[in-house]
Amino acid sequence: MTRVKICGIKEPSQAVAAAKAGADYVGIVMAPSKRRVDIEKARAIAAAVKGTRTLAVGVFVNMPSAEINRIAKYCNFDRIQLSGDEPWEYVQELHRPAIKAIKISKEYSSKKLLSELSGGYKKANYYFLPLLDCAVNGSYGGTGKAFDWSVAREASGKYRFVLAGGLTPENVAWAIAAARPWAVDVSSGVETDGVKDIDKIKKFISTVRKIDAMS
Repeated sequence: MTRVKICGIKEPSQAVAAAKAGADYVGIVMAPSKRRVDIEKARAIAAAVKGTRTLAVGVFVNMPSAEINRIAKYCNFDRIQLSGDEPWEYVQELHRPAIKAIKISKEYSSKKLLSELSGGYKKANYYFLPLLDCAVNGSYGGTGKAFDWSVAREASGKYRFVLAGGLTPENVAWAIAAARPWAVDVSSGVETDGVKDIDKIKKFISTVRKIDAMS
C-alpha cells in the first residue's frame, strides 16, 4: 500500500479530515513558511489525530537538534522531518524516527540518487525515510514544483522513499507509475487559494488507493 502524507496542515479540523480520508501522516510545519504554525497550534493538531492510525510529523529546517527534540516532545509528534541542509548524521541526534529531505535538481541521475541514498543510510545509522523533493533555489519545500520522477524509479527497487513535489490529485497516478514510491507527500496540490481543500485531499487519497488496488 502506498502511504499518503498530507503536509502543511494548519488546523486541527484539517488534520481530522485528512485522517478520516485515510491519510497515513499529517505534516505540521515548524519552519519559516506561509504554512508555519506556532507550537501551541502544532500541539493541538498532533493531539487531534492521536488515537487514529494517522501519525503527526513535525517539519523542521536547520534547527538545532536539541530544540527539535524539545518541540517534538512537547507537541507529541510521532515523526520528525528534516527539510533543510542538515547532514545525514544529524538523524542520529533525534529522539524520534526521521524523514530526511533530498532535493533533486535537474543534474540528478538515477546513479547519483542511488549513491546518495546508499551513503545516507550508512551515515544516518538510524530509522528514517528519505523524502525526494524538487530542488528550488531559496525554498525548502511546498513549492508545487516537480522533478523528473523517472530518476527515482531504479531506487524504488532498493530503498523505501517518499515522493514529493508538484503532486496533485490529477497527476499522482502518473507519479506512482513512474517512480514506484513507498509514500507520496502533497501540500500545495490539495489547496485552493492557499488553504487545504478537503475535497481535494479526499480525491488525492482516493486516487492513490485506486492505483494500489490495480497493482
